[in-house]
Amino acid sequence: MRSLRSLIAVVALLLGALVAVHTPAALARNSAGLSDKVQLFYYPWYGSPTVNGSYRHWDQGGHTPPDDIGANFYPSLGPYDSGDFAGAVDQQMTWIARSGAGVIIYSWWGQGSYEDGLAAGVLAAAARHGIRVAWHIEPYGNRTGASVASDVNYLNAHYGSSPAFYRDPLHGNKPAFYIFDSLNITDWSALDSVTGNNIVLAQTTDTTKVAHFNGMYTYDGIAAATAPGWANAGAYCHQHGMVWAPSVAPGYLDDRAVPGNTTPTVNRDNGAEYDKTWNNALSPNIGGNPDWVSVTSFNEWHEGSQIEPASSNPLRGKDISPTTAHTARPAPPRRRRTWTGPSTGWTGSIRP
Repeated sequence: MRSLRSLIAVVALLLGALVAVHTPAALARNSAGLSDKVQLFYYPWYGSPTVNGSYRHWDQGGHTPPDDIGANFYPSLGPYDSGDFAGAVDQQMTWIARSGAGVIIYSWWGQGSYEDGLAAGVLAAAARHGIRVAWHIEPYGNRTGASVASDVNYLNAHYGSSPAFYRDPLHGNKPAFYIFDSLNITDWSALDSVTGNNIVLAQTTDTTKVAHFNGMYTYDGIAAATAPGWANAGAYCHQHGMVWAPSVAPGYLDDRAVPGNTTPTVNRDNGAEYDKTWNNALSPNIGGNPDWVSVTSFNEWHEGSQIEPASSNPLRGKDISPTTAHTARPAPPRRRRTWTGPSTGWTGSIRP
C-alpha cells in the first residue's frame, strides 16, 4: 500500500529527467513552485449524506457505506464527499501540493453533469494551493467529435478565468484536454476548430488515430508495466510537434467495485510496480521522452489505482478482511527512495 509519499518521490524522478531533456529547471515550476509536468487523474464523483444527501460511488458493486465500500482500499478520509471543498477537497490539495505535483486532470462528464457542478469548487480549492486543473473529457452519453469541440469551448468559457485553470507555458499557454476512449469515435475532424488554441490529447499509442489531436496519452496503468508502443508514440509526437503524456500507475485491483470482472489484478508489490512504470516512462528507449507524465490515478478508488492516502488498517467493513481484500491489513514497512535533488530544480522523495 502506498501513501502520499509514494507520489512525492516519483514526482521528483520525473521532474529531474524532464528538466534535463526538455527545458531549463526554472521553467519546470509554476508560480507556487509546483511542477506542471506531473499531472494526476482526479475523480470528483464521490458523494456522502452530509454534503450530497446520500452516498455516491462509494456504494458501487452493491456495497453499503460507510464501512462497506466499493473499493479494496479504505481512504484515510473515509468515504468522503467531492463537494466538501473546505474539508476533504482542501486536504487533497494539501497532499498534492506537498508532493510537488502541480496539475490535476479533472474527470468531467459533460455540460451540466454532477462533476461539472463541482468544478468551480474544486478549482477554488486547487487555486488556494497553487495547483492547476486540466480536463479529462469522459465518454458521456451521445458524445461526438462535435460535442467534444463544444465542450472544450464550454470549459474555457466557464472556468478559464480561474487562477487554477491550467495553461502550459511551454506550449503557448494553451489549456489541456485529455479525451478518454478516443478510439470509440472515428470522426474527430470537428476538433480542428479548437486544436489551434488548445492541447487536445487522444488516449492511444496508435499514431494513425491522432490526425485531429495535439498529442497522446495512455491512461492504462496495467499496460504501463510493459509500455507497449510508448517509444514509437513519443517519437511520433516529437516529430510532429505534439505532446506526449504516457500514464503510470501503482497497481490495479477492482474486485469489490466490479464483482466478477476478469481484468487482471496488478499487485503493488510494496511500491515496486509503481517504480517499474515510472522507470519505463523515463527511459528514453522505452518511454519515448515524455513531455508530461500522467498518473493513474490520484483517487480512482474503484480500480485500486489511487495514490491518495489510504488507511493502514482498513478493517472496518464486514466483508473487508484479509481473506477478501489484498489490502485489508496494516501496510508493510515502506522503502524510502530519493530520486533527485535541488540541483535539477525539482525536489521530492518517495516512500513506496
